[in-house]
Amino acid sequence: MPRSINEPNDTALLPEGLHDTLAHTAEHEAEIVEKLRQCFASHGYERVVPPLVEFEESLLIGPGKAQSRNMFRVMDPVTQRMMAVRTDMTGQVARIARTRLRNAPRPLRLSYSGDVLRVRGTQLRPEREFKQAGVELIGSDSTESYVEIILLARNVLSSVGIANASIDLTMPLLVPAICRGLGLSKEVSATVRHALNAKDMGELETLDGEIGEISRALLAATGAADAGMDILNKINLPTEAREICGEMDILLARLKEVAPELSMTLDPGEYTGFEFQTGIGFSLFVKGVRGELGRGGRYPVEGDDSPEPATGFSLYLDSLMRALPEMTALKYIYCPYGMDMAAIADLRDQGYRTICGLQEAEDDRAEAQRLKCQYLWQADNVIEC
Repeated sequence: MPRSINEPNDTALLPEGLHDTLAHTAEHEAEIVEKLRQCFASHGYERVVPPLVEFEESLLIGPGKAQSRNMFRVMDPVTQRMMAVRTDMTGQVARIARTRLRNAPRPLRLSYSGDVLRVRGTQLRPEREFKQAGVELIGSDSTESYVEIILLARNVLSSVGIANASIDLTMPLLVPAICRGLGLSKEVSATVRHALNAKDMGELETLDGEIGEISRALLAATGAADAGMDILNKINLPTEAREICGEMDILLARLKEVAPELSMTLDPGEYTGFEFQTGIGFSLFVKGVRGELGRGGRYPVEGDDSPEPATGFSLYLDSLMRALPEMTALKYIYCPYGMDMAAIADLRDQGYRTICGLQEAEDDRAEAQRLKCQYLWQADNVIEC
């Protein structure tokens, strides 16, 4: 039967977690991505552009392992090999570093931006497709590489108007190191790690002995970085765990030295999203904004030889856009049919966006208002509608 004019058009429906980005929002997002790119470049990070789709095995190396269940897969009709759509760009940049840029001098500084696609969203990020932008510093495992990356994250957010982001530092290897040092079984270790990650005090209260005391102290250390480190430094930890805390101590001291204004928190039990990392990690948050703005840390770049250390961060444009001030209003001006082309070009040079009439209108002001222009060219002057 013919469709009623009031019925919804099925072709306008999109799968859950996907959406169209329209006019001003799309332009604002493109403007922000360009500002991010320019800030990355000003810090010496060179842009690379990996493909949206790769052979599945390439995307499952290193950082990609953590997102394997979230990949859209498709058979390549040419090679008959399985391909996958990227869920994260970090692994692709790592692949470029270990292959095409294998002989480039280290440390290697690379930046990127592009869309990623996931099978499902999360409670905090229901979007399945979103833009990602970030940097990777490859070939150094020094404390200064952490410092450079964290300060760059601060600077790039400031470049787009976000000055109140907080940095939540994590130690994803700390709890496993404690469990190994205490000789705990896999089952008990998994319980401890899950309870700390979920901030489940009820579960932690059921733990007896030394691991119970340590776990509850770790949870108490969650919060302001300085106060958290004071708590951690008073806990009797196994040697490997103490070394991890010592690395965090050094990093915090260095950050306080070079950027005392940074707002930093500590979460020693967090590991979700940091599964592939081999050092300190961090997340970026802004109060009142749903979801983290970005995430970073250290991870290994796997290759034919021994793994290379890399430190970087990714920003998620969906969350980032929610934290930004509103876009500056655009100035649209209606240029009546037959207007001098030189005058139109001059208006564009002045920052106006020209909407040119394609035929004579009965009432130029009414036509400008219909086309949602704030200004009108009339009698060789710009007037407000």
